[in-house]
Amino acid sequence: MKTIHLTRTSLLFVITALLITWLIVVTIQLVYILFVFSRTAFYQQPPEMPDHGLPVDAPGVSIIVCARNEYKNLIELLPLLNAQAYPTFEVLVMDDRSTDGTGTYLENDIAHLSHVRFIKIDKEHRHVTPKKYALTIALKKAIYPTVLLTDADCRPASPNWLTGMVSPLNSARKDIVLGFSPYESRPGLLNLLIRSETLFTAVQYLSLALAGWPYMGVGRNLAYRTRTFFTNKGFYTHKNVLGGDDDLFINEVATGRNTAICVNPATFTWSKPKETWDDWRTQKRRHLNVGKYYKPGHKIRLGLLNGSHVLTWALAVGVGLTVLVMQLTARSFTPTEWLLLLTGLSAFMLRLLLFWSIVGRISYRLAHTVHWMLMPIMDAMLALYYGVAGLKTLFTNKKKRYNWR
Repeated sequence: MKTIHLTRTSLLFVITALLITWLIVVTIQLVYILFVFSRTAFYQQPPEMPDHGLPVDAPGVSIIVCARNEYKNLIELLPLLNAQAYPTFEVLVMDDRSTDGTGTYLENDIAHLSHVRFIKIDKEHRHVTPKKYALTIALKKAIYPTVLLTDADCRPASPNWLTGMVSPLNSARKDIVLGFSPYESRPGLLNLLIRSETLFTAVQYLSLALAGWPYMGVGRNLAYRTRTFFTNKGFYTHKNVLGGDDDLFINEVATGRNTAICVNPATFTWSKPKETWDDWRTQKRRHLNVGKYYKPGHKIRLGLLNGSHVLTWALAVGVGLTVLVMQLTARSFTPTEWLLLLTGLSAFMLRLLLFWSIVGRISYRLAHTVHWMLMPIMDAMLALYYGVAGLKTLFTNKKKRYNWR
């Protein structure tokens, strides 16, 4: 009888600890969803263009595109950039050692694009990663004091992309504007995962920026003042880290006062997603490797968010298996266990419904990136992704060198 009593006591302790932990992590998730994510869900974007139109003396802007072997993309992109509805701007293309005909195209075929010019980079410099070197040279050579960044495989959603993205710099006196760059929708699980991860990353960096804790931006759609770059010594502190030309830089210089967001669909830049799992994994390894260099406060906030996300679903599975085992062993719940189980299940369902509604609303605002009916699938899939990604980050090969794109 004593052995049976000890076994029941131990099992009660395990079940109680499991359910209490579940309640704690779900509560953390509820705090983020209700008090952080809701800021983006209900954010009112100020008008980008005044009723009387833009003044002809609006501050000039340099659009910067770093490109390596992007001939086919540049043929499509540069006319779209050249046609932006803004009075004073340039398009500066940084040709980084291209071998696919990019140089010939830029030298011979862009004369009709009046806003476009280019600079050719002939060699790699070992003291700094190639893209950061290209961007640094671009900011030094930029004609205008504001830069707007995008990639060669991106496409602005409208001719008002430039106007919308730089408007907060002038109207709200900000130094940085964080934009959104969705990926094209295509069939298949990989594409759904890419779109889901892109959406949820945007939910995080846009919402935390609105909460006064900006921590990253995406170089496919990002604007800032050149003085902000040079005052903070550019990429100096992470010049040898592959990646981070967008998020690590913003992580260092962005504050609640100097950063704005732009979620007007006319200001999105659409990107082409990776089409194979190997290409996508290589891209994500580079991105995840950069996160370790974030400021401690940012890592704590993101760790709480993503860790509680993973544990919310992992513990839900654990609780489900516990219930199954108890059913198979014909063991009944005690009143305390029943109370904890029903409370945990209620909190989990509340969290699921709030995630569905609030993140679903954000997805609707951000170009319908993921259909609202797929929110629960996206939720569970991201929990699995963050769990696996967290483990893989621990075993990243620090010496491996990846292409800058």
